[in-house]
This record gives sequence, structure tokens and C-alpha cells, in this order.
Amino acid sequence: MALYPIAIITEFIGTFIFLFVIVATGNPWAIGATLAVLAYLGGSISGGHYNPAVSIMFLWDRGIGLPNALAYIVAQVIAGVLAVVAWKRIKA
Repeated sequence: MALYPIAIITEFIGTFIFLFVIVATGNPWAIGATLAVLAYLGGSISGGHYNPAVSIMFLWDRGIGLPNALAYIVAQVIAGVLAVVAWKRIKA
């Protein structure tokens, strides 16, 4: 499977939004609705993982290759950190 920049960007943006909603609201309904919308919007582009554990599982199950898994995980971790930083700056 080829490494597509749009898929990595999709994982980054989706993870950022997902984590931001988690830290900003803590509301399970908002979190679930956000994940459902993100999975619907990004699922056909990147698979809609938005979580390193999901990317690792897909790698383990041979759903994605190692280059994609590593790129997704890096994008997800960076997006998660930036989402928390953004929330802390907004909250402060």
C-alpha cells in the first residue's frame, strides 16, 4: 500500500479534533458523536484510525503496511500533544 500524504493529514486532523473534544468536554456523548463523524468523514481516506493502538492493530492484522503505520502513529501522537497544548492555551 502506498503512503499517501492526504491519509496522514487526515489522521492528524482527525486525531487533533478527537483529542480536543475529549479534553475540552469530557462528555461521552460528544466524544462518541465526534468519533462517529470523524470515522465517517475520514474512513474512506485513511481508515479513520485516530488512535495509535488502532493503527498498531491494523499493522498486526496486515491491514496497513509498516510505513503507513509509522506515519499514522507519528501524526497521531503529534496531533494529540498539540490538541492538549491548544486546550491549555485556550483555557488559560
